[in-house]
Amino acid sequence: MPTVSINHVTRYRYRRNVEFGEHRILVRPRESYDQRVLHADLQIDPEPQSLRWLQDVFGNAVAIAQFDTRSDRLEIRATAEVEHLPTGPDEIAVEPYARRYPFTYSAEDMPDLLRSIERRYADPDRKIDAWARSYLPAGQTDTLDLLCSLTHAIHDDFEYEPRDEKGVQSPLESLALRKGTCRDYAVLMMEAARALGFAARFVSGYLYQPDKESTRKGGHSTHAWLRVFIPGSGWIEFDPTNGIVGNCGLIRVAVAREPAQATPLSGTWVGHKGSHIDMDVEVLIKQLDLKTSHPGVPEKRQASC
Repeated sequence: MPTVSINHVTRYRYRRNVEFGEHRILVRPRESYDQRVLHADLQIDPEPQSLRWLQDVFGNAVAIAQFDTRSDRLEIRATAEVEHLPTGPDEIAVEPYARRYPFTYSAEDMPDLLRSIERRYADPDRKIDAWARSYLPAGQTDTLDLLCSLTHAIHDDFEYEPRDEKGVQSPLESLALRKGTCRDYAVLMMEAARALGFAARFVSGYLYQPDKESTRKGGHSTHAWLRVFIPGSGWIEFDPTNGIVGNCGLIRVAVAREPAQATPLSGTWVGHKGSHIDMDVEVLIKQLDLKTSHPGVPEKRQASC
């Protein structure tokens, strides 16, 4: 079970001292059966007057910082070490009733999945629907194969293009341009999956290289992908930017219905107009151990990623 070290630094610079309002910080990796946080630390300069933690409606760990000092800079440094259990597509189990698409989620699951099935972006001409259904053969098809086809279609047919500006392209823009960032691709596939009746959620986190042969796109800052609920395995990761099915190389931090709910850092400041100079983000991720298993947990077979 690999251990991954994460060092995530965000720096803001200002021309003169400004007053900071409340800041919401969402950078602590989530705890789960496939990732265990061994250590996590959050350092803020200038030191906030108060720092409290909460779990949001999705179970994400959020730090709320309040300040009583003025400064011409703000640095937020989050570090963590995470034990990560990679799972590949060959380890995804599917309930018999859901193995062939189309299917309907069970009556027990549907009430809790409905908000994640709802579409979030306008598509008056149903272009996203048509694109998603173009990967459906006549009659029924294998459910996992369908989701894999969407994942690999974006990876193979679209051009990855980093973008520093905030926000996300609409799925229609991404489909028309055939290029975008990891967050754009996550939203496009999320809406395509929802158009087919799947429950899907946006994920923000970190990307690491599981082996020396891997060449993965994104992750120079934080990375984005999506999860789809598959009966039999629950929420499963799909990263269309890199064509990844399963969680190999992906460390979850935030899960939400839409990207705005998973923003790593948000806050306010008060000062003279034009005081803000720039923002700089550095993310350094190292895989510390490829072979050591967690005590008491048998070594899993190598995931096919």
